[in-house]
Amino acid sequence: MTTRLTLLLAVLVALCWPSVARAADTDPVGGWPLRPEPAVVAGFDPPDSPWGSGHRGVDLLGTAGQVVRAALPGRVSFAGVLAGRGVVVVDHGDTRTTYEPVDATVSLGDPVAAGDPIGRLALGGSHCLPRACLHWGWIEGADTYLDPLRLVGAGPVRLLPLWRDEPVSRVVPMPYVAWRSPLQLFLLRWSPP
Repeated sequence: MTTRLTLLLAVLVALCWPSVARAADTDPVGGWPLRPEPAVVAGFDPPDSPWGSGHRGVDLLGTAGQVVRAALPGRVSFAGVLAGRGVVVVDHGDTRTTYEPVDATVSLGDPVAAGDPIGRLALGGSHCLPRACLHWGWIEGADTYLDPLRLVGAGPVRLLPLWRDEPVSRVVPMPYVAWRSPLQLFLLRWSPP
């Protein structure tokens, strides 16, 4: 009896296991750091190597002095000037979001909820001069850059296959293959053999 109960329990765990793994792979749901929803001026273009060229975040069009908000809940792990521009980093456990150029209104260690103001968009250090734009990044671990647009459901589109068991036929029927223009028919009819 205990063997059957153990077997039944093992089967139930095995059936539930894939759904648990899938739930962990889903992105957290966040909010836009600028309101209203901003235009994306430059998209995510991850580097091929840790020191390679690329765009490790997205640039969002804004206005100088606009309120910048935390995309996800977390704790401020950096708020200060880095390489001549204001930067705020919010730690979310396994990931962190970065915001620049920002004049911080939060301090190191402050807890923030999603949507809480963390600073104001600065013009100095903007990637979009003479316009102001927010460079928004999302990093997992030490150096894995992620597309922050995934946090707001605007990330890359993942296309699904068109078939289930078998691929779609690539042969396109052409119903008018034998069609000839009246001139062609006339010439074929009256041309010498």
